[in-house]
Amino acid sequence: MSPQRFKYLDALTTGFVVILLVSNLVAQKVCQIGPFAVSGAILLFPITYIFGDVFTEVYGFAASRRAIWLGFFGTSLLYLMGALVIALPAAPGWKNQQAFATVFGFIPRMLAASLVAFWAGEFANSYTMSRLKLLTNGRKLWTRTIGSTVVGQAVDTVLVITLTFAGIYPVHTLINIIVTGYLLKVGYEVVATPLTYLIINGLKAAEKVDTFDRQADFNPFAFSD
Repeated sequence: MSPQRFKYLDALTTGFVVILLVSNLVAQKVCQIGPFAVSGAILLFPITYIFGDVFTEVYGFAASRRAIWLGFFGTSLLYLMGALVIALPAAPGWKNQQAFATVFGFIPRMLAASLVAFWAGEFANSYTMSRLKLLTNGRKLWTRTIGSTVVGQAVDTVLVITLTFAGIYPVHTLINIIVTGYLLKVGYEVVATPLTYLIINGLKAAEKVDTFDRQADFNPFAFSD
């Protein structure tokens, strides 16, 4: 599968990476939404799973794998450059060093947890989406969009919370955080299902493609199509 065949794949991949990077930047603010205290990333990060569904359903697992790795390397570069620029001495007249460090100063443990959880969760989502498409022979799209999110967000949420907060909070607190975040993310996907349908069906018609991964290599490290 060559990305040059398609009109919208590169633009979608770029949008996916941008949303992922912005999610990481706003994740440090804790917002109060009704009774829930949640990371600012809850507003954007679930959208990356909608992108993952679109990539896999329309273009196939290989396109999703490409986007995931671009997102992984983009996020790694964001973390690296944030740490580097924070470490550089501030000019004498610039008084915002502490504010800048607050926004871009990612805690190493949180950084590692975020990268591992993103990578594992996105690949779990894409793999489940692809396998369910073969199992349903392309019918009942909602079973794939929701089913893949149920699996992918479970992997992502459990990993990011456990790797970040294990040993800091008691187990019952960790479980509460995991369950709350997980239900919000899955609920987000359920509510967005009509929009996902609209985007996927529109792209299939525009690109004249509907990919089934019958011969796909599901190895996340296999970069050939």
